[in-house]
Amino acid sequence: MIGYIAKRLLNPIKRTTFINSILMFRIMLLAGVGGFIGTCCRYLTNRLYLTYFQSTLPLATFTVNILGCFILGLILGLLNRAGIVSQEVNAFLIVGFCGGYTTFSTFSYETLNLGMNGELLTSLLYVGASIIIGLIAVWLGIVVAR
Repeated sequence: MIGYIAKRLLNPIKRTTFINSILMFRIMLLAGVGGFIGTCCRYLTNRLYLTYFQSTLPLATFTVNILGCFILGLILGLLNRAGIVSQEVNAFLIVGFCGGYTTFSTFSYETLNLGMNGELLTSLLYVGASIIIGLIAVWLGIVVAR
């Protein structure tokens, strides 16, 4: 194993490829850790709603999507204001945390489920409100960051 690594480091072309692979792995780990934290926050939000609220509307998913949009906008706005352009920060916060926290696939499933259960109007209102309020939340996050 040591001989393999030494050969890679001694050859300039292979050294660059090897170092790029290590950097990519580091960024993937950051995205994974951010995703873990976001997923845990998503789970806790869901448990909170199941414990304290009862509704046919999937309020936990709605809240996570809107809050996630706001957080995404806030992070992007703050990074832009601070002039931070970093693959590591982007991987951890945007791809990782926000990707783990927001739940578009769950949103899609729950919307379909509402429609299949005869709640077509509720399903359409849910989609419309999620998109419109989500866009407003992203904009608001950017404005707050300024």
